[in-house]
Amino acid sequence: MYSVPLSLRSFLVFLHLNHDSLQFYRREFRATQESPHLQRAILRSLQRPLSVLLTNLSGILLPLLSSPAFHTAPAPTVQNPNPNPTQVHALAIAGFVEELLETFDALDLGVDVDLRGDVALKSIRDGLVSLINRVVAPLVASIHKELILILEALETPNAKLIHGAKASSPFHPSIITLQANMPVYAKAMARYTTSPASQATLATFLISVVWRGLVALAHRPYISPSPPASPGLTPLSSKKSRGTLTPPLTPPASRFTMKLPPSRPPSPPAQMAVASTAADARALFDLLNLLHRPSRDKESTRLAGEAVDDAFQGLQALPPLLEAAHSLPSSTADSQHRLNELAYKLELLATEVPLLIALPVVLQAPVPNQSTPVSVSGLIGLSETEYRSQCLSGFGRAEECATTVAFRVLATLRSHPGIHPVVSKWLGMEIAEALEMPVPA
Repeated sequence: MYSVPLSLRSFLVFLHLNHDSLQFYRREFRATQESPHLQRAILRSLQRPLSVLLTNLSGILLPLLSSPAFHTAPAPTVQNPNPNPTQVHALAIAGFVEELLETFDALDLGVDVDLRGDVALKSIRDGLVSLINRVVAPLVASIHKELILILEALETPNAKLIHGAKASSPFHPSIITLQANMPVYAKAMARYTTSPASQATLATFLISVVWRGLVALAHRPYISPSPPASPGLTPLSSKKSRGTLTPPLTPPASRFTMKLPPSRPPSPPAQMAVASTAADARALFDLLNLLHRPSRDKESTRLAGEAVDDAFQGLQALPPLLEAAHSLPSSTADSQHRLNELAYKLELLATEVPLLIALPVVLQAPVPNQSTPVSVSGLIGLSETEYRSQCLSGFGRAEECATTVAFRVLATLRSHPGIHPVVSKWLGMEIAEALEMPVPA
């Protein structure tokens, strides 16, 4: 079935024999804890067989990873949630390599600083890690590509015609799609990234997905919900047309319809229900939480786990900020004390949200007679494409540009009549906090 040096049965025998040899070396090595000279001899004897093992595993993986069935296979779906046979074969090899690396970790082999002189084992360890990443990275990338397309569509507002006054606001179509696909993605990601060697790939995937969701939701134009239109009055009678063939003595049909009891109450008028950005943000947070995260228990994955947790905290804090910004009083004649109170509330809600994500949200604060939305890129004199590529490529880049963009936006706001005055107050507080300066009055 596969164009590889070993058949599947031979491959399983190969894994079994190497597994037994691995356990033997592990027992013998632990029995020599009190004899450093004997340990060095064992380490020297390990270098050649492990090097041959690494070469053999690379040779088995090469035709699998270059096969079109491995690279061009689509991401898992509800109809086809499992990897294809070629991918299963590659994952089995990665699983064996993962077990081998666990033995390396248990015996502290191939570490950066080792006084026992096992320098050659460091290169073997790096080669084993590379094998796992060569299998995992393309599989994770296929899921990442599908998720990014769904998340980018979140930026487009969605409005659906809902029949019935009691109908709740719908979720965005992207959220509905994720509700169907995310359990499949979560199961696949848990299978792909079990090894500690793949935790960096997992962290990069999660941070990128959360960031794309934040950017899309923060830049979605705000549509104020409008009350349902009053139903039109239906005339009881209308003027007869000239061409009618109804005899003049026939009673009008309205006489019968007025006397008969209605079979059911009339349908309420159709109203336009707009998907709430805050509701979509909460749903997105819950859905992305289905994906497992890097463990914070191990030192090797602790930093990756903390970075992912910080990203999720930003997404979790976004819905309250959206609701607060959209519910601000539209009157611009509030006192300075009142504006300071509102700005302080926004500042507290935006503590966990990156500044360049919170800024477009706060700019959506309602202002009377505001016809067109105000964008951050327009305020600082860049095109939307330039601004996003230069400042919104990720968490790190957004943090680097945050203070500079905030200063330029604040200088523009003072002469801009179409923005709520609380934005300047809030942005001044954010800049003062970033620079550890006194809050401006």
